[in-house]
Amino acid sequence: MWDFMAVPKRKTSVSKRNMRRSHLSLKDANIIIDKDSGEPRLSHQIDKSTGMYKGRKILNNKKNKS
Repeated sequence: MWDFMAVPKRKTSVSKRNMRRSHLSLKDANIIIDKDSGEPRLSHQIDKSTGMYKGRKILNNKKNKS
């Protein structure tokens, strides 16, 4: 019976469209310099070169075993 679609009454302006999408932009990665190794890494991530996280040894590296 109802074969009508919802149609906007006015064209959405570029300004309004961009304001609606303002929070969709990419955020900067939180890269920090590790205190122990001095290498850059993401915060709250294991340091892959040393295997340390929050001062504890989490990951055993194959380099250190040989």
